[in-house]
Amino acid sequence: MGKRKVQAWKLYEVDYDNWTIKRKNKKCPRCGSFMAHHTKPVERWHCGNCGYTEFVGRKK
Repeated sequence: MGKRKVQAWKLYEVDYDNWTIKRKNKKCPRCGSFMAHHTKPVERWHCGNCGYTEFVGRKK
C-alpha cells in the first residue's frame, strides 16, 4: 500500500462572499497540526503527528 495524495478540496471550505478560507478539520491542541476524524470502531479525532486522541461521546 502506498501513501494517498492529499485532496485540498476536502480539507478547506471557501466563503466566496467574504473571500475567506476555513479549515474543515479540527486543530490539535498539542502541536497545532490537522486532526483526522475516524468513525470506526469508535468515533474519535486523532492527530497523526503527536498521537493526541479525543473520543467523541454519544449525544443523548
